[in-house]
Amino acid sequence: MKYKIYLIAFVFIGSLCLSCESDDISYQSSFENSFEALETFKIETNNSYIYTVQNGSWVGWSNETTITVLNGEVTQRHFKYFIPEGLDVNLSEEELEWIENGVEVGSHTSGAQALTLDAIYNKAENEWLVKRKNAKTYFETGNNGLISVCGYTQDNCTDDCFNGIRIIHIE
Repeated sequence: MKYKIYLIAFVFIGSLCLSCESDDISYQSSFENSFEALETFKIETNNSYIYTVQNGSWVGWSNETTITVLNGEVTQRHFKYFIPEGLDVNLSEEELEWIENGVEVGSHTSGAQALTLDAIYNKAENEWLVKRKNAKTYFETGNNGLISVCGYTQDNCTDDCFNGIRIIHIE
């Protein structure tokens, strides 16, 4: 009888532990609010929009990739480098700026990935916002509640350490 009570208590406590929702990502509440804003945005825009991702380096160069999504499918990717005067960069005109359309999308190796906002939110939840030791996590929603900055940097990293995305414009 004594063992039955222990077994019942063990099963009860175990089920309580398993039923509790864990906080496995940083900024859980903010992420959920932003995800709700995304769902509303997709309805309002018929899941068609344009957004721009910006990347840069401490040495001064930066680039922007503008992604066009029509009815939930990426249809265009436009990439452009911005290089400060005096910075010696050995890139051709084709490498400095290009546009991919339709089946070409994703054919260049530079630039932000050709992702829909759904895919970005998936990466945010499953990769960029995952709680980890020895890293600082960032999450901002400066685009009418949608992600503007999402990612992390490892502690003690010195140069260009951000893993994630910076979206400077969504329309």
